[in-house]
Amino acid sequence: MQGTLHGKQIGPAMPRQTRRAIISGLSALLLPASQPAQLTIRLARLGEFPDQIVGGEILSVVYGRLGIAVEFVDVPAKRALMLSSSGELDGEVQRIAGIQRDYPTLLQISPPINYIEPAAFTTGLRFEVRGWQSIRNYRIGIVRGVGSSEDGTRGMQSVVAANNLDSLVRMLDAGRFDVLVTDLFSGSIAVKKLNLASRIRPLTPPLQQISIYHYLNERHRDLAEKVAAVLRDMEASGELAQLRTMFRRQLLETS
Repeated sequence: MQGTLHGKQIGPAMPRQTRRAIISGLSALLLPASQPAQLTIRLARLGEFPDQIVGGEILSVVYGRLGIAVEFVDVPAKRALMLSSSGELDGEVQRIAGIQRDYPTLLQISPPINYIEPAAFTTGLRFEVRGWQSIRNYRIGIVRGVGSSEDGTRGMQSVVAANNLDSLVRMLDAGRFDVLVTDLFSGSIAVKKLNLASRIRPLTPPLQQISIYHYLNERHRDLAEKVAAVLRDMEASGELAQLRTMFRRQLLETS
């Protein structure tokens, strides 16, 4: 079968399927390019710690300003560092300063997004709290992989590490040690959740106040600079502190 142009023969007719393929290809070239898929950042989060939930909510706002979605992967503290430093996850919601000394592939982003106040929780002991040295003569429980607790109790003779905060609270209630050390905000919510507020209380003042930083894997070096710029603007305007207060209040009200 021959094709024609203005009544003149031009050779064999083009197969119908081929014509459809060419028309489809031309249409794709003429149509506007589709919108690129939204970038998603996957961050390690210690989901059992309410202060990490607060940090995650803050970061959702920060990355939202950059048009980036955030997915949180809840994993134990020690494993979180393995996943984020290896690049399997994109970073950490928040950690203390200096993590990059042991995990050089992680980039610390300033300014800090949050703070924690490590505190001593007990079932009955009462003593004057003056920093970390106040607890050195007691049996102490901490969560494994939490840098602030590990640093604060380093060199102390009797330190027991649990895999998660709920287990640690139950161990204190069972008398496995004298003092539990964790962030005041997170510990207070965990104790309340386990219906142990009548038996376990924090001593005041906290042992320390520590600034907490967001970390990204080094393969996101360019993105880290953009995130830092957003955080600087939010800190200067006071929005960062307002978000922290709002998210903390919401968690306390719903726990």
